[in-house]
Amino acid sequence: MNAQRDTVRGRLRHNEPMMAHTSWRVGGRAALFFEPADVADLADFLSALPAQTPLFWLGLGSNVLVRDGGIDGVVIATHPGLGGLHRSGPGRVQAQAGVPCAKLARLCERERLADGAFFAGIPGTLGGALAMNAGAFGGETWTQVSRVETIDRQGERRWRPASEFQAGYRHVVMPAAEEWFITGEWAFDPAVGPNGHTHIRELLARRAATQPLGLPSCGSVFRNPPGDHAARLIEFVGLKGARIGDAQVSPKHANFIINLGHARAADIERLIVQIQEQVRTECGVDLMPEVRIVGRPA
Repeated sequence: MNAQRDTVRGRLRHNEPMMAHTSWRVGGRAALFFEPADVADLADFLSALPAQTPLFWLGLGSNVLVRDGGIDGVVIATHPGLGGLHRSGPGRVQAQAGVPCAKLARLCERERLADGAFFAGIPGTLGGALAMNAGAFGGETWTQVSRVETIDRQGERRWRPASEFQAGYRHVVMPAAEEWFITGEWAFDPAVGPNGHTHIRELLARRAATQPLGLPSCGSVFRNPPGDHAARLIEFVGLKGARIGDAQVSPKHANFIINLGHARAADIERLIVQIQEQVRTECGVDLMPEVRIVGRPA
């Protein structure tokens, strides 16, 4: 790893505390934490990395719970180094994996491109949004994707059309193992009216009114089961406001777990398990986590 420290242009750190990089503000240390300067720097780093080294990709740290024992291997942080965002043609936008989703929404507003406003409601980056087909306000990431650029462990980059991927509700089937998204291209409808800015403000106001934005959380914890809503089920079984340590089911939105100040990852994970068990027992529904749980217990 020391040789890589001498050759990379980005930031490479050992034993990095992940609580500084997750929106829940919890988590142990990463054995190695890499913030590439750009895609070329990332490709050089990957090509020199031993093939057996575990990799974990991180955007803004939403939608992930890092356990208190930390992460073995390498965490690759795409933000801010993979931050390219530009118009690539009529109605088309290219954005790299580290671009916050809200930034894409603002570009669509400025350029008067329809169908991009919903990205303002996704708290993470576009790399994560592509990986899980993230959505908000009825829109989903892959609806307008035309093609994506991926990178593999050898640092090789390739463009793939959207038709090579199978995107479903909060999951995407990749055509090849161990390839990761570094760029996406979206084809938006350019025929938007003059009220794009107003529409985004309305969506953000709705989000602020219904979600606990003032305290650390990961976004939605569970996927919505078919024909129902996870928040409704959690509230039905009486767990809205339930608490383990400083981890609490939000009194504002039951599909959010908030950190009241000193929660541990273990507290949050225990609360997730309690919710699953109680909803399964009382409602006969298996709630599937939307959040990724990674790393080792303390």
